[in-house]
Order: sequence, then C-alpha cells, then structure tokens
Amino acid sequence: MAHSGIDVLTAGSNFSRLLGGLWVTIKIALIAIIIGLIIGVLLGILRTLPNRPLRFILRLYLEFFRIVPTVVLLFLFYYILPKEFNVNLPADAVATLVFALWVAAEMTDIVRGALESVPQHQKEAGQAIGLTYWQLQRYVLIPQAWPLCLPATVNLMTRVVKTTSLLMLISVMDVINIGQQIIEANNKTAPNGVFWIYGIIFIFYFMINYPLSRWAKHLNKRRLEANH
Repeated sequence: MAHSGIDVLTAGSNFSRLLGGLWVTIKIALIAIIIGLIIGVLLGILRTLPNRPLRFILRLYLEFFRIVPTVVLLFLFYYILPKEFNVNLPADAVATLVFALWVAAEMTDIVRGALESVPQHQKEAGQAIGLTYWQLQRYVLIPQAWPLCLPATVNLMTRVVKTTSLLMLISVMDVINIGQQIIEANNKTAPNGVFWIYGIIFIFYFMINYPLSRWAKHLNKRRLEANH
C-alpha cells in the first residue's frame, strides 16, 4: 500500500540519513569558515601594507573569487584541475578547499576595510610610542577593527551555509543530495514526498541561518548605537 508523503521522513533510516547529510553540510561549512577566517585575516592585514605589487596580487585573488561563480569553481577544482595535475581529491576535501579560499578572499576585503576605518590618530599614537608594524596591528588596530568586521563576517557565514546547496553537483553526500536520493527512491510510492523532504531541508537551513542573521543585525545595531 502506498504510504502518505510525510511517511517518507520516518520510513527506514531516511531521517537519520538526512541528519547525516546535514552534518556533512555543517562540517564542510564550519571547517571552510575557520580556515578561511584565519587566512583572510592575515591576507587582509597584508593588504594594508604600502606594497603595491602585493596589494595588486591580493586584489586579483579577491576579484577572481568574486567574479567566478561558486559552481564554476567547484567544477574547476573537482573535474578539471585534478585531471590536469593528476591529483585525486575526495569531493568533501575539494568542497572544503573551494569554500575556504572563497571565505578567505571575502575576508581580506572585510578586514582591510575595517583596519582602514580605525581613526588615523589611533595609528599615529601607536607609532609615537614606538610600536612596530605588527605590534600596532596586534595592540591597536585589530582590537578596534574586529567589532567592525563582525557583522559582515557573520553575514558571510550565512552565505557560506546557503551556498553549500551546490555541493550535490560534485557528488558530496550533503543534506540536499541525500534528500534527492530519498525522493527518487520513493517517487512511485509517495510522489508527495518531495514536499516533505524539501520542507525538512528548508527547516534545517532556517534553523542554522536565522540565528546567524539575527546575530548579524544585532551586532550591526550595537555598532551603530556605539557610533552615536
């Protein structure tokens, strides 16, 4: 007997499979964000150096990851580059690498903008007491720039989580890929199952992104209030 659409969620191990796919999604996003933040902060600081060739190279890096769609980057790193260089990486590793490089590129601009927003007299005061460039960054500029970075960083995190929906295109067993497999396996017996599967996936993404979005708005509101 054909079961109703909602039964697809509880049939067999379908729900636990969806949770497993959700964990893959979260794990890739989280690792990519951590790596990207570390690299992005360092490169963002370097973008404030009075070194025009270095700043030009880092600007090209940023523009490359801004202009090229994420789906193209995934195909490039998963299908084309491994074939050209005879390197075989698992899909999860490729996805993490691509997202980490993308996060790092975006963070360079966020960090650069925040550092350059610190009042000039703060920099001059640090230089007047004999701080080196990196001491100035550590003790004066970064502590004041970080609150300016935080709202944009949290917004970037939500973009990363949402963009993980593309991972199924390179065969990563994320929550959407698992959901699609369940839909196809139950298409004849429960054609309405697609509504429930994608409904629960929507809830998963909402539960992750909504608190982050609210946090970003709260941080931005606090920053604006502090400036007045």
